[in-house]
Amino acid sequence: MSVPLPTDPGPTGGGRLSRRLGLFDATTAVIGGIVGAGIFLNPSVVARLVPAPWAILSAWILGGFIALAGAWIYAELGSERPAPGGQYAYFRDAFHPCVAFLYGWGLLWVIQSGGMAAVGVTFAKYFAGMLGWSSDPRLLAAGAILFLTLVNCWGVRAGASTQSFFTVLKAVAIAGLIVCGLFLTGPASATTVESVGLTQPMGMADFMSAMVPVLFAYGGWQTACFLAGEIREPERNLPRALVLGIAVVITLYLATNAACLRSLGASGLAATNTPASEVMRRALGEPGAQWIAAGIVVSTFGFLSQGMLTTPRVYYAMAQDGVFFSALGRVHPGSQAPIAAIILQGVVASIVAFSGSYETILNYVVSVDFIFYGLAGICVFVFRHRDGKRPRFQVPGHPWTTLGFSGVCWWVVANLVVQNPADALKGLFILALGAPVYWFWSRPSRRRNPVG
Repeated sequence: MSVPLPTDPGPTGGGRLSRRLGLFDATTAVIGGIVGAGIFLNPSVVARLVPAPWAILSAWILGGFIALAGAWIYAELGSERPAPGGQYAYFRDAFHPCVAFLYGWGLLWVIQSGGMAAVGVTFAKYFAGMLGWSSDPRLLAAGAILFLTLVNCWGVRAGASTQSFFTVLKAVAIAGLIVCGLFLTGPASATTVESVGLTQPMGMADFMSAMVPVLFAYGGWQTACFLAGEIREPERNLPRALVLGIAVVITLYLATNAACLRSLGASGLAATNTPASEVMRRALGEPGAQWIAAGIVVSTFGFLSQGMLTTPRVYYAMAQDGVFFSALGRVHPGSQAPIAAIILQGVVASIVAFSGSYETILNYVVSVDFIFYGLAGICVFVFRHRDGKRPRFQVPGHPWTTLGFSGVCWWVVANLVVQNPADALKGLFILALGAPVYWFWSRPSRRRNPVG
């Protein structure tokens, strides 16, 4: 057994994070960071863009391979640099502190807060429907985020237990959907299965547009790396958790799409905005639709829980480096949690929940998120060249899988800018605003006297 690595308290002090999480916690963090609302909603979005069964399944299979390649990259990075903040630490050490700061800035204002807001609104809509609540669902979304903020302030063990519990429940809900779609509903009619997609022209641009909701649904595995400072034996457990978690998600996603296609057909899948509910309604009637609505509530709530558990560790690392408010780098002596960083994430995500629709938020989140996914692949090249040693975990097929992953990520960003310029450029503009903010925080006088 390897000796647990201490977490450097850094220049601002404030205590150390405690290594209290094992392989199961890390694996459920990977799964919980990926599975939110996307698998329940995005199959119909994909079907409308590429309305042929083979194209729909091809998009989800390709997305799974891309996600697995990304998991391999983060497994190598995490095994070599198990530091708090995950990607933030990789970018800081590989490139420049400014790149790392821009990632943390984008995470706070776009990537994580936007992703939590989009999923939070979905949670609120389904939960409000179950309760018969007619008020603005965004209020319920903000309330759920703030509740989870309080839970995670009690400590990493409380936050990890909460997200692990909801991750198991969401896996059960998806498994129920798969069983009902494959075995408890009759196959869609031949007319429905053939779909208009077999006779309607479909180009590469359509397929790549379909990859945006697919990759959004697969995204989020990297957030488990934020917990590297609190995972026991991270050099071994983090790579295992990443690969195992992605494998579970790929299996669930492909089986879910197969169940939807068998039950609804390609055109039926494209025609509904609530594919999971429609499958369950056909299998078990209205009680089935209510059951899966409860499953979606559980899944989305679990995603929010995972976000509140993992992401504040990036702001903690930024504060430890002296480029953000020093209060964010302090650990509560009782809960061993960075409470100020957790509260910051909860407040910002609650505010963003009022900013737009699920689709709008999705576009500007992906436009920023995938820039940094691609940069993570480049970190592998930088560290291998600089360190001159064999990594504990090596990316299979490197350098081709690594280059392919980075290239696909940046292609997605370029495609979004072309196809949805207003939403994509909004996210990129917010990211660019981080440059002058970094200049302010990195001034020598500011670093000597951090605000907090």
